[in-house]
Amino acid sequence: MVTLLLWGYFSLVFPIIFTPFYLAAYMFSENCENSFQRLNHTFCVGFFFLVRVFIPGQKLRISDELGSIRSSVIVCNHQSYLDPLLLISLFPRHKTIVKSTFFRVPIFGWMLKQAGYVPSTSEGKLSELVIERIDAMDGYLASGGNLFIFPEGTRSRDGTIGRLNKGAFKIAKLCRTPVKVLFIRNTNKLFTPGKFLFNTMVPNTITVELIDSIDPEYQSGFFSISDLMSQVRALLEGQETKQIS
Repeated sequence: MVTLLLWGYFSLVFPIIFTPFYLAAYMFSENCENSFQRLNHTFCVGFFFLVRVFIPGQKLRISDELGSIRSSVIVCNHQSYLDPLLLISLFPRHKTIVKSTFFRVPIFGWMLKQAGYVPSTSEGKLSELVIERIDAMDGYLASGGNLFIFPEGTRSRDGTIGRLNKGAFKIAKLCRTPVKVLFIRNTNKLFTPGKFLFNTMVPNTITVELIDSIDPEYQSGFFSISDLMSQVRALLEGQETKQIS
């Protein structure tokens, strides 16, 4: 029943209650992109509110430091489909990279574009959109927005950190922004990859922590993206080992 309720939040509450607000933002907002991001944030806050209400054994523990993150590229491990929803619920002004196939879905793809999200690949018809988004990213981050990315690219099935893609780190270098490294725990215990049902009968605490803030010397002749990626990987793997122990 709880699973049906939570899925109903996406299939019923979103189109019936939230759609009019998105349409109003599109037609009347001075900054449509910002309005869509805040609506997405509100929707995801509502989802996790329902999670806490209807799953008594489910708790969220969010590091207080996250509330002060601005103008940063955020990288994080990836355990569950809930991870992007969780980060959207934490950052009212946000952008992220989304699988390109979702941009081709009617209505949903339009909403992704209006929110300023970035397609994961620059092939075909989406190439111009990717270029446009990356060109505008510097100004967006400078204005206080955040870009969060899961550099593994896909969910981990066993909790280990997968191969990191360079995209997040290239954007950070291009925009000369700090890199905030987050670690999420236990979203996979609530919604396990490959499963339809939420695990509502298992006590669980989802946590999100800021494990490091890296401010690379991009102008230095010694800076390299590979070194930055290795540093981030070591941080994530250290948390992974801590979680297992």
